Amino acid sequence: MSEKEGSGSFKKSKHEFKQSQRKDGKGNAIDSSSPVILAFKSFQHELDTRHDKYERLVKCSRDITTESKRTIFLLHRVIRQNTLSLQITHVDYLLGVADLTGELMRLCIGSVGNGDIDTPFELTQFLREIFDGFAYIGNTGPYEISRKLYALKQSLGKVENACYMLKVRGSEIPKHMLADLFVSKSELIEHDDGMS
Repeated sequence: MSEKEGSGSFKKSKHEFKQSQRKDGKGNAIDSSSPVILAFKSFQHELDTRHDKYERLVKCSRDITTESKRTIFLLHRVIRQNTLSLQITHVDYLLGVADLTGELMRLCIGSVGNGDIDTPFELTQFLREIFDGFAYIGNTGPYEISRKLYALKQSLGKVENACYMLKVRGSEIPKHMLADLFVSKSELIEHDDGMS
């Protein structure tokens, strides 16, 4: 291998010939100022520029792919570590179910205000089942559960009162006024509970 081939500079070894070395097929020297030679030099420069630009784009693309893979692997590693550390305890699960009952009570009162009379009766049955489950645990669990049991009992009472009002007085009161009646009744119940 010659010195020019081993240096890795393709352009220099191919295009930098001395004037005395350039000869046509008959052994005559080629005029470097010829319009044809100048046009080919221009084409050569344009092709070399495009090739260099293409090589830079390919290198940049490879670098982006490499960094993307590293980021993805790092993300997988972080997710795997977090899933091991974010395990839910039984107490957390029960507290979440107890919080759900408060949201169901709000759904019940809101559905009455929207004129939906069937939802409160369905939710009452479901809330009773949840309350029975919590009552089975009783005061044997942590303090937070006994506090949630009290809140659950209040939510169940509000929903049961709403169902009672719907059954007894539902036909007497227009549907658009039922929500106002439940809000005022709930405020009275909360006031009475706060005094006792």
